[in-house]
Amino acid sequence: MAGFRSLARQVRDPRCDLALRRYSLRKCLERFAPYGHRATWDHLCSRAGFGPEDRSPDPARLVAALDELEEARSVWLAYEVEFAKRRKKEKFDGLRRPGSVDDWHRLTWGGFGVAWCDDPGVHPHESLAEVLRRLITALEREAGSVCPVCDGERLSWKYDLAHEPSSGPVCTECGIVVPRPVLTPEALAESRRGRLLLASA
Repeated sequence: MAGFRSLARQVRDPRCDLALRRYSLRKCLERFAPYGHRATWDHLCSRAGFGPEDRSPDPARLVAALDELEEARSVWLAYEVEFAKRRKKEKFDGLRRPGSVDDWHRLTWGGFGVAWCDDPGVHPHESLAEVLRRLITALEREAGSVCPVCDGERLSWKYDLAHEPSSGPVCTECGIVVPRPVLTPEALAESRRGRLLLASA
């Protein structure tokens, strides 16, 4: 099975058939897709300027989409290196029980679904790297009450998500499932209450 870097080389290789280059970009999303496969594909297509169903996109646009994906992947891999160093030090210092950030991180190891978007057509408009930087900053500071990506204040609790955890607060503005560790207990409770109010309306 080809890894991310070998697939990226195929996307860039002008000697490869255009269909293979497009297919290789799609396969990259099996290794790294911050919003989930379908939402990340929709995001890359819209930012690079080709349609999700376009079978013969401009090769330069494919490479532009890959560039954005690679930049985001480097941001996430750097975070994972620092995360691993921190956990190693904590274990050495006797802190064996992981915290809520660690529980969340375990579900997103490798970067798949870091900022899960359950609706593939609703996702942040900023670059993937910028979204991940904002998310990482939020994970490293004190919990707040708004979406760490867009500062949206309207969070709605959703059930039956197509990703673990299967329920959680979703930002109604940018569409991400907001990681629970970045929100205060009050903000989590408020998002649940909002869901209950909608259900009873």
